[in-house]
Amino acid sequence: MIKKFSDKTAFITGGASGIGLAIAKRLCDNGTRVCIADVEDSAIQSAMKQLRAHGQGAIAVNCDVSDAASVERAARFAFDSFGHVDLLFNNAGVSKPGAIEEVPLLDWDWILRVNLYGVIHGIRSFLPAMKRSGREGYIVNTASMSGLIGLPQAGPYCASKFAVVGLTEVLAQELADFNIGVSVLCPSWVRTNILSNGRNRPIQFGGAFNQLDNQADPVVSGKVAKMAHGLTAEYVAEQVLEAMKTSQFYIFTHPERVAAYEQHVRLRVKAAAG
Repeated sequence: MIKKFSDKTAFITGGASGIGLAIAKRLCDNGTRVCIADVEDSAIQSAMKQLRAHGQGAIAVNCDVSDAASVERAARFAFDSFGHVDLLFNNAGVSKPGAIEEVPLLDWDWILRVNLYGVIHGIRSFLPAMKRSGREGYIVNTASMSGLIGLPQAGPYCASKFAVVGLTEVLAQELADFNIGVSVLCPSWVRTNILSNGRNRPIQFGGAFNQLDNQADPVVSGKVAKMAHGLTAEYVAEQVLEAMKTSQFYIFTHPERVAAYEQHVRLRVKAAAG
């Protein structure tokens, strides 16, 4: 558990918008020094202007979490700037709808490289030094309720988020004897810009796109409607910090979705038992 945030340093991927930026703001309010990492320079510039209103302890770095070398460079920048990193938020994520058999392999590659390998790259780049420091630390991996309950038209996204949940469960067990806490964030609908994340898709994964251009698609229009009624990123950020204080492993943002998950599991178990 984290007793206080004022003596900590943090690294946050996907930190220039949405949940990542909201976490950065709350940490800065608590006296934490923060390095936000993002793939979009214009978003980084906007985020830094906002973070300056929350203190002078924030820096930023361009980082593509799908690329191990990019994450390693960002990690060196953070360690060179702060001397140590105590709090790691593997938060960057992307999505693109489509039927499993129709989703192009490049989309599978992009989503898995960002959502799953981004977490893997973050852990590999930061955890060894976090262990060596002996300092109180914490890792929060952002998954989703879609990492617990599969949704149609979201095969690559669900596959990546189910994997993040499993990976984080393993990580928590492997760090049980270290002074490093672990949580997995499983939000449902939160008002972020994830539906337009395709604007940053690298050319090697097919180039930029914007699924919001296709709002005639009922899948897309349904997401837009749910997003409009979602929680604020600021509310979720507060939940994350509170969970870190008590070493709460699962961070659920929507109690009603937890009830749906429990019902989902009961039905599956009942069916399996005959």
